[in-house]
Amino acid sequence: MTVLVVLMGVLAGLFAFSRQAAGQRFFRVIPLLLCAYFLPTLLSNTGVIPTDGDFPLYEFVKRWLLPASLVLLTLAVDLKAIFSLGRNAIYLFLAATVSIIIGGPLAFWLCQGLIPPELNDQAWRGLAALAGSWIGGGANFVAIGESVGATESTMSLMVVIDIAVAETWMAFLLFFAGREKQMDAKISADRTTIDAVRQKAEAYQASVARPTDLPSLLLLLFLAFGATALAHEAAAHLPDIGDVVRGFTWVVLVVTFTGLALSFTPARKLEGVGASALGSVFLYLLVATIGAKAEFAAILDPKHFGLLVIGAVWMCFHAMSLLALRRFLKAPIFFLAVGSRANVGGAASAPVVASAFHPALAPVGVLLAIAGYVLGTVGGVACAALLSFLA
Repeated sequence: MTVLVVLMGVLAGLFAFSRQAAGQRFFRVIPLLLCAYFLPTLLSNTGVIPTDGDFPLYEFVKRWLLPASLVLLTLAVDLKAIFSLGRNAIYLFLAATVSIIIGGPLAFWLCQGLIPPELNDQAWRGLAALAGSWIGGGANFVAIGESVGATESTMSLMVVIDIAVAETWMAFLLFFAGREKQMDAKISADRTTIDAVRQKAEAYQASVARPTDLPSLLLLLFLAFGATALAHEAAAHLPDIGDVVRGFTWVVLVVTFTGLALSFTPARKLEGVGASALGSVFLYLLVATIGAKAEFAAILDPKHFGLLVIGAVWMCFHAMSLLALRRFLKAPIFFLAVGSRANVGGAASAPVVASAFHPALAPVGVLLAIAGYVLGTVGGVACAALLSFLA
């Protein structure tokens, strides 16, 4: 409970500061969401709060508040507008996958001399597992790791590299979300479809807006947590589909489609009493716990340095490839951010990045993340083959 109080205090302080003139100037440069990520990182890495990913609060936020937020954020979604976003979203998503498949072997080849002799045989196997994670997610990470014979110690080391590199890249994506209009203006990106989705969402919010009352708030909580409870129950009985759709992936799928189904009912009008605002509260808590779990101390071990450098070069290749393609396509930075995070982060964080641009865009992150799960094993195997050849 103390950790929850600390995280809520951090978020409340940030939003209070954002209402001040000095805060408004500050957050024009450093996005508030980025601070909501890094302040808990600072607190956890200095021992104020835990970094342990299995800490009960962090697990509760992921298992319950994330699915509940997806229900609330999809209540008033306009599916037709989402599907009208166009081809650039797909192009950048697929480019993100390809850049991971190619970037890993390229980074391994460039930095192979940095790998300690005792890690030589296992290095490429661990990187292959990491490719599965960065294209699909945790299930793909385990599946590829087992298929190439990565040891438990290698897999544990790859988790450290994953957190250090992937979460640093997430920080950049959150920064982009705070400066999207300036970044899009620089390359004359066509923001028509994204702005249309936002305007329709905001117009609908204005048309149904009314003061929040106790019955409506209780109904929102019932729908959000009721759908989440049903999703967990359903996930326990739904069959695994290979190594792609299982466990928590089923939870995310069920709550997303539940929210979409509710958007065709009168429950959609609950947006007027703050459905997306409440969902955003849950998401900000999720961002804070993700930041708190980013343990950077472990990467200071000298024997991990070479693999950390490979991971960093790999992610830089991924980022630069997407930035170059975005410039060529003149696509909004939103498509880059959500396409990348749908690969590297999966269903647990792609909607977080998408909603950083606007709550109405959260379902885009979920849909692309599910596609990432499908591609994760195939892409991971392709990357593993290239790494094995180089090794």
